[in-house]
Amino acid sequence: MIGKITGRIDYRAADHLLIDVRGVGYLVYVSDRTMAALPGPGEVVALYTDLVVREDLMQLYGFPSLVEKEWHRLLTSVQGVGAKVSLAILGALGPDGVSRAIALGDWASVKAAKGVGPKTAQRIVLDLKDKAPGVMAMGGTIAQATEAPAEVLEPAMPASAPPAPVAAPSNAQADALSALGNLGYGPSEAAAAVAQAAAHDPDAGEAALIRAALRLLAPKG
Repeated sequence: MIGKITGRIDYRAADHLLIDVRGVGYLVYVSDRTMAALPGPGEVVALYTDLVVREDLMQLYGFPSLVEKEWHRLLTSVQGVGAKVSLAILGALGPDGVSRAIALGDWASVKAAKGVGPKTAQRIVLDLKDKAPGVMAMGGTIAQATEAPAEVLEPAMPASAPPAPVAAPSNAQADALSALGNLGYGPSEAAAAVAQAAAHDPDAGEAALIRAALRLLAPKG
């Protein structure tokens, strides 16, 4: 299995590119969104890949992140969804958009992708809704941590003002906060939304908290 490719771009076509890896050229198919973000010929690129092997076909599909690759794997596990449809969905929504749409049950957003009908979109949301939180939480384990200065990591606390004890959130709330952070929401707004969702339903699990928080964070109007 070829899991990742790093090399120079020889040329770019509409839906694929040729990557030269030490004299060997690999044809890699990518989504429209990924293609638009890639550099030009002669530049170095690194992509996570998924190799599809059939009797009459062997193709590589490329992704800029492991989260996007995981969504591709899950999307193509749904009946009636092939690699082309998966790339169309990822190209239209991006991995974060796919996470939001499936977590919220928003099949209309999935249907907006080229070649996706309403029945297929509904099937995707139904089959993958419970898996969305796990994929959303992957972002924190994939991103490389940057080391902050010591004064930022350990700010001096006045001796006369010890920090007040704060109740630790439940595992479900902590995981929901992590997932929302990976989607780009700020810590304060994510924490407020999760707290409000948890107050409304104290027994809610991670998936339910994420869905409720995303509804609260969605633009109004």
